[in-house]
Amino acid sequence: MTNSTEAQKPQNTKKNKKKGATLDTFYGAKIQNTEHIEEDIQENAPKSSKGNRNSPQTHEEFESEMTKKMEALWEEKWEIMQKKFMHLQNQFDQTVKENQALKQELIKQSQNTKKLEENIKYLTDKVIDLENRGRRENLRIIGLPEKPEINTKLDMVIQDIIKENCPEILEQGGNTATDRAHRTPSTLNPQKTTPRNVIAKFQSYQTKEKILQEARKRQFRYKGMPIRVTQDLASSTLNDRKAWNMIFRKARELGLQPRISYPAKLTIYFQGKVWAFNKIEDFQLFAKKRPELCGKFDTENQRARNT
Repeated sequence: MTNSTEAQKPQNTKKNKKKGATLDTFYGAKIQNTEHIEEDIQENAPKSSKGNRNSPQTHEEFESEMTKKMEALWEEKWEIMQKKFMHLQNQFDQTVKENQALKQELIKQSQNTKKLEENIKYLTDKVIDLENRGRRENLRIIGLPEKPEINTKLDMVIQDIIKENCPEILEQGGNTATDRAHRTPSTLNPQKTTPRNVIAKFQSYQTKEKILQEARKRQFRYKGMPIRVTQDLASSTLNDRKAWNMIFRKARELGLQPRISYPAKLTIYFQGKVWAFNKIEDFQLFAKKRPELCGKFDTENQRARNT
């Protein structure tokens, strides 16, 4: 039995062939999925033959065909890149338009908010003015002792105050009757040592004004105890007037004859003229420009010294 040796078959070089690196694109970028082009190049490349020197395809034809394939691939990739770029450009343009629309809407909302704030301030001032006018017949008595015999007979106590401090009103036959009188606030805070104010509503506005004018001229008393009588106003207006206290006291020390007029306006007499100020900032600016007053109404320094 003859031993025949089979010729070993050559291994499939295509299966075991290691794929080469992808082709570099122009400008150094990589093109994806170009392995099949490399395989085509290797498979279709013209092979030299010892028996027949004429190859089925010349080298120039091969290069031309491969160049066309690469150009077609580049055109396809370039079109994709252009479409993506146009998509991004459209998105950017749309975003810019939306931002401009939002900016215009923000400006519009800001203008509307400013108008609302102006309307709120106008309505608030209107309400405060109406409240003050509703109190035009009222007087506020400050410093009246907290005693049961006083609190239960406030109407009679007010008549006693008028008799003690301005009897000429009674002599002239003025109507000093009150519709009502009460303490404010209505409940007593035991932690406070100062007595609550008394609000008295007079039947006659003229009588109330006469009492108020007399109270501005001199110190009022009740059975020898000092008290103050002022116009009754809304709480916000009273706070605005209190803001002038430090400036008011200093102006009185300097002989400027200060007065607080309705609703919370300071007036002074300076260099032969009457000057009026609605805001503290306006008065401070006025004082800084006058050497005689400059530095004498620095409210911040006064507060620091007081603390």
